[in-house]
Amino acid sequence: MGHRHKDTGPRLALWMLVALGDLVLLLVSAGLSAPVAVLTIAALVVAGVAAWRLARRTTLTGRRPVPVAAGPRRRT
Repeated sequence: MGHRHKDTGPRLALWMLVALGDLVLLLVSAGLSAPVAVLTIAALVVAGVAAWRLARRTTLTGRRPVPVAAGPRRRT
């Protein structure tokens, strides 16, 4: 059939890359060296992603599977 798999995974959008680049340029114009600015932004992004995944994992593990009684099976 014509069923297409929809990818619903998180993505880094183009506007996010532009915003991160703007932050690097802002930090460089404020007097911070470029490698330090890039490392600062990268550390903030990694910390944000880790916090988001940790928060998401705790909400997902809050759900418990419903136990189902395993009765005898009939053979035909």
